[in-house]
Amino acid sequence: MAEQIIIALFLGLVEGLTEFIPVSSTGHLILIGHFLGFDGAATFDVLIQLGAILAILLVYFNRLVQIAKALPVSVKARHFVLAVLFGFLPAAVIGAIAHDFIKTVLFDSPKVICISLILGGIVLLVIDKIPFKPKYTSAYEFSWPMAIKIGFFQCLAMIPGTSRSGSTIVGALLLGADKRSAAEFSFFLAMPTMAGAFVLDLWKSRHDLSMDQGLLIVIGFVTAFISALFVVRALLDFVSRRGYAPFAWWRIVIGALGLVGLYTIG
Repeated sequence: MAEQIIIALFLGLVEGLTEFIPVSSTGHLILIGHFLGFDGAATFDVLIQLGAILAILLVYFNRLVQIAKALPVSVKARHFVLAVLFGFLPAAVIGAIAHDFIKTVLFDSPKVICISLILGGIVLLVIDKIPFKPKYTSAYEFSWPMAIKIGFFQCLAMIPGTSRSGSTIVGALLLGADKRSAAEFSFFLAMPTMAGAFVLDLWKSRHDLSMDQGLLIVIGFVTAFISALFVVRALLDFVSRRGYAPFAWWRIVIGALGLVGLYTIG
């Protein structure tokens, strides 16, 4: 059990550090779980996301309160909240319909994850080199049709290794956002999306969870919460200065190492 606790701590750390950057937290956790022999890594990953959700809620707490207070009187506030909800809809519908297929087929293929990491890294490198002329410099200005389209981009992350944040950020950039507003909208879109995924997965796996698994999930949750706080606070400034190339190369390296490990270790 002690070994499982150490693994849970490590996986929680990885979850928090990778959830909001475009490298695929799910891909990292499933690969690590595979090589460490950690059973149930896919369910564990989804459930410890609650820690990352609470971290982003804490960081954005004051802004969320301001938005909530402005809803009755501000057209801009209502527009933004609806944009986030419209962006969430595609993942809510497709995720609910395809949940079992995603968990039992896609999440059970480390090779698919490695390939997705590499391909996603190449896409990020290409996107980072394109001299976009952004039409939007604030996430609050995104139109509803644009938000829905970003929501469909987010659905690509149902393929593990693709990255939820990476898909939404790339989609926002292609649709006219600058790098900072694309990352910020991805943060806000993460709130209902990750909360919905948590509730759905908890309900689906409610009969399979034991007390020991519950303890490991709590440990992973706390670690994910603490580590995610640092990432959320620092990411926007980092992206504004450095772009997405560092994350792209990280994806490619991890995907390549994963393939080597699968063919040599199994």
